[in-house]
Amino acid sequence: MSTQRPLRIVFAGTPEFAADHLAALLNSEHHVVGVYTQPDRKAGRGKKLQPSAVKQLALEHDIAVEQPEKLNSEAAQQTLADYRADVMVVVAYGLLLPEAILATPKYGCINVHGSLLPRWRGAAPIQRAIWAGDEASGVAVMQMEKGLDTGPVLHVEQCAIDARETSASLYKKLAQLGPRALITTLNDLEHYRANANVQAHDDATYAKKLSKEEGKIDWSDASQLERNVRAFNPWPFAWFELPGGKVGQRTVKVHQASVSSQVHHSTPGTIIECSPAGITVACSHGALTLHSLQLPGKKPLPVNDLLNGYATTFAIGVNLNDVD
Repeated sequence: MSTQRPLRIVFAGTPEFAADHLAALLNSEHHVVGVYTQPDRKAGRGKKLQPSAVKQLALEHDIAVEQPEKLNSEAAQQTLADYRADVMVVVAYGLLLPEAILATPKYGCINVHGSLLPRWRGAAPIQRAIWAGDEASGVAVMQMEKGLDTGPVLHVEQCAIDARETSASLYKKLAQLGPRALITTLNDLEHYRANANVQAHDDATYAKKLSKEEGKIDWSDASQLERNVRAFNPWPFAWFELPGGKVGQRTVKVHQASVSSQVHHSTPGTIIECSPAGITVACSHGALTLHSLQLPGKKPLPVNDLLNGYATTFAIGVNLNDVD
């Protein structure tokens, strides 16, 4: 139950994760008076302009939508001021907010960030938590300031990272936690602002953006590679190239893998065991067993099915580093 009057809220966000938070606001006692989102982008085979998930939801509820390319002009700042918002809620918006914007609403701007700040500030906190082997993640509702995810934390809710967690599954967990944490904070915003925790900046880590190249498997440390497989699912996926075949048509995506207990003295990249349970590949440290793979132009398949047509491709002794 709220201990203060309903708030006038301007919401800023773009992807589905943000739309989940907007939906929670629309189902609350607070009033969403305007929505900011990224300009429509071309997508799909036809490369047609597509509205963001947040824009679609806003239009369904007849809420005014703003899609500025930037927010640093006087006109953009006046547009926000005209909404007379108590607070601006920002979730995966994709634009930097100038200090003038941060100071416009009565209670400033608050952000829902998918990590336990100050750990994993930046663009890819969900993926980096799995990549690093963290045992827990969560959401932090933060009062925004000029720095990147540096503001005082108003409220935190956390969850465990399971041993088989992927970025996709952790994303779903946080999409449940985030809206709940946001509404809890807004329902007693003055209290949470008065009791905000300043971040320990010396403990901060940075979650740099993912790249497709980072997903390439180098057959180094099996434990790290297993985390990569989970962290980079559903993008960019951990991947390797098959020996032979045309460049650009031999990339294999790894959907599921595990660390093998098998001891070996083989060259990294060498297939040392092959069975319906998995294809085990030697690494510099340990060995990695591949359980589900996606060949170019194909659907992901469990190894048991894949070997029916590619037994020689993944035979014992083949070195997956032998790519021309």
